[in-house]
Amino acid sequence: MPSPKPAQKPAKPPKTTLQPDDFATLYDGFDAPVSRFDCGRKCAPLNNGEPVCCSTQNAVPVVHKVEFDLLKTRTDLWAKFKPYDYATRQIVAELTPDCTAIACKGVRHCERDNRTIACRGFPFYPYLTRQKEFVGIGTYWVFEDRCWMMSNLEIVDQAFIDQFVATYEALFLKDPGEFTTYVDFSAAARRVYSRWKREIPLLGRSGELLIVTPSTGEIRKGKKKDYPRIAPFDSEKNYRAAIKVEGGEVPKEGLRPA
Repeated sequence: MPSPKPAQKPAKPPKTTLQPDDFATLYDGFDAPVSRFDCGRKCAPLNNGEPVCCSTQNAVPVVHKVEFDLLKTRTDLWAKFKPYDYATRQIVAELTPDCTAIACKGVRHCERDNRTIACRGFPFYPYLTRQKEFVGIGTYWVFEDRCWMMSNLEIVDQAFIDQFVATYEALFLKDPGEFTTYVDFSAAARRVYSRWKREIPLLGRSGELLIVTPSTGEIRKGKKKDYPRIAPFDSEKNYRAAIKVEGGEVPKEGLRPA
């Protein structure tokens, strides 16, 4: 009787080929603002006067180590992030070996040319279907009650979407691990929204609103009524009330161009 074949070890995923110069190229191709309006002015009153995406009290930027290597040659804006509580210690502890958490000097010192890919893309992530197709961009749902943009997807510019998609397609080619990360993250999104009994809003590659049924992964085209409006951004009354609770000030005039 022939002896059984030894179990084969799972193949290791291809290693990243990303280099610092790759990020310099990505930066050059990803400089479009999310929209023509300065959305930070809408969320800042709810976040101690700073945009939600510009403070490590809200979001900790995670970057490839080689991206940080590039930034250190261009600016002194960024430094290694120092965890300050249990949640941030967990973020750092769960990082993959090729990534690191960093922090900038704050919104008042921002250098737009030296923003990370994470900063440029916030509050969006590349959404991949169960078939691993990159069909559009989703939003980081944990910020939906603090990020005004996530309740106003209709004002996102097509130039931003085009550059976002091109940037992540380039990253996926250079780093298969990055692709796997977002396959898994998209699956996590479907699980979360399924528990919430809510549909997932996406912006398709052509800027159209797409709606995902999380239990099945099926995608349909959205309509105007499907655009998400999350409290406190679901009405001007609720927005003003939330600002009052936080002790902030309502912007005195309408949104201005970014």
